[in-house]
Amino acid sequence: MEKKRALYLVLGSALFVGAGVLFYSYRKQIKYYSNVMIDKAKLKLVGRTINKIIIHCSATKPNQACTVELIDQWHRQRGFNSIGYHYVIYKDGTVHEGRPISEIGAHCVGQNSDSIGICYVGGLDSNGNASDTRTAEQKQSMRTLVAELKSVYGNIPVYGHREFSNKACPCFDVKKEF
Repeated sequence: MEKKRALYLVLGSALFVGAGVLFYSYRKQIKYYSNVMIDKAKLKLVGRTINKIIIHCSATKPNQACTVELIDQWHRQRGFNSIGYHYVIYKDGTVHEGRPISEIGAHCVGQNSDSIGICYVGGLDSNGNASDTRTAEQKQSMRTLVAELKSVYGNIPVYGHREFSNKACPCFDVKKEF
């Protein structure tokens, strides 16, 4: 697959495509390029105030499988009603919807009601140590996703999970990057 500055994203709302093909399926992926416009009016109708974005990692090793479905299973085993993150960025840069953005997340104690949780797959090196393992594609998709969300919700702050808990997550300095 040719590496273009693409973003794969599911927002659970209508997307308008300037050129190309649009595919929508709940909890699946949508592939689109920078010429796509998000229906920002519908995205704002989430029924709750969004004041911040919180970045997480899945705390998985480089060769460990990790999908939205697996994270959903892990979170349900911990007693959540579904995956706690709103978006998950796979190693290839695809962005997948987790919990619908209209629902309060379950990703950061005390911060869920007014935030959007984004998780990238990775965060541990092969020895299980905290490490920024993001691929170039993940970094680009994360920057694009954060920019799109800020264009909808205003210049809201972006935090790393570790700013609210005693964890290494997301294993990079969010404040430096955003």
